[in-house]
Amino acid sequence: MALIAAGACLASCATYQPAPLKDEAEADLRQPDLSSVAAEVASHPPAPLKPVVIDLSQPLTPEALGLIAVVTNPDLKAARAKAKVADAQVFDAGLLPDPSITLGADQLISGPDTTNAFTGQVAVELNALRERGVSLKIARRARDQVRYDLAWQEWQTAGQARLLAARIVGLGQALALDEQARDIARQTLAQTLEAASHGDVKADDIEARRIAAAEANDKALQAERDFGAARQDLNRLLGVRPDTVIRISAPAPAEGALDAEALFAKARASRLDLRALEAGYDSQEATTRKAVMDQFPSLQLTISRAQDTANNQTIGPQVNFTLPVWNRNAGGIAIARATREQLRAEYAARLFATRADIADLVEALKLARRQRSDMAAQVAPLKTIAAATEQAVARGDIARATGDTARQSVADKELALAALDQSIAEQTVALELAVGAPLTGDQSR
Repeated sequence: MALIAAGACLASCATYQPAPLKDEAEADLRQPDLSSVAAEVASHPPAPLKPVVIDLSQPLTPEALGLIAVVTNPDLKAARAKAKVADAQVFDAGLLPDPSITLGADQLISGPDTTNAFTGQVAVELNALRERGVSLKIARRARDQVRYDLAWQEWQTAGQARLLAARIVGLGQALALDEQARDIARQTLAQTLEAASHGDVKADDIEARRIAAAEANDKALQAERDFGAARQDLNRLLGVRPDTVIRISAPAPAEGALDAEALFAKARASRLDLRALEAGYDSQEATTRKAVMDQFPSLQLTISRAQDTANNQTIGPQVNFTLPVWNRNAGGIAIARATREQLRAEYAARLFATRADIADLVEALKLARRQRSDMAAQVAPLKTIAAATEQAVARGDIARATGDTARQSVADKELALAALDQSIAEQTVALELAVGAPLTGDQSR
């Protein structure tokens, strides 16, 4: 029977299986299959993201990129592995303690007695049984905190992908306008140099045109660098190869009224980082309760069976416990209570920061919308003037330089308008990130 019991114990034991790091790393560096990823996230998007139709043959919307990023982002893969650790900790907290066995034997060497002595003890730690419920609550709420943190990180990653998409679209428009402005400046310089060869232009005018052309060229080159850097940031976030080119469609224009108080109320109900802090506080509450329980005697029950050299047989229980006279786990209780108070203060600080962030973003978005409206009203008259100027240049009524100046003014306004569009798109995404959920109703796009 002993052999059967030993065999059963060995059969239930875990076995070691190696997992080479380099093999896993090589697999992680492979290009993700975006087709399968798109099908997965379109049908089962992680909360609180909404499902969208993803067509890889067409430019991707910012919302589609956000969903893809949740699946392919390397940092999120590591965070999901951390969540599995929390699940294992809950499993560990629910396990009962193994009993301990003590065996001893004394061989008779001399004396009147004729038998050898032996002892056997089986001990069980009762504290673990007494505290199993509270230990499970600690582990479960800690696991909930990890899961909420993971979901919040997914939301932030999806938002970052949407923000980068809006930035890439805006920088692409700015790059096209900067290149157009560079072409105008070069054309104006060439015409000025041609006129100078006939003695029709002063040296100061030539130098001014050279400076303008150089500045326009520098601006276009910087726009090209910014555009490329934003694309690389998106590729890094998505976990794809650096040379991958992803086509992106422009985000929908931001519309609708904004109410900071209503958005803050929505954030309190929606933000998963707040749920994570609440779960962490509950776990610490249970930890504080366990610390109070630990001030009471820790009990260990032992059953002993013995035989002495006179062949006297004995059996009986033993109870071991600590006497709470001086320590009484006072230090552990103080630490647990102080940690609980720290978590309460951190939760309150997060609420204050959330309200302030939302208020700042709402005011910034309102200002950007007003500025865009004013800027858009200026572009149409400038285009009319530029068109009339071009006609006058064609008739020979005014100099070509005057026409180029009018065209440059329109290009400058369009560039400023594109910058405002990019700012509005990015601030809208930032506001949704701060709220913790897509904007709907009166506060939506």
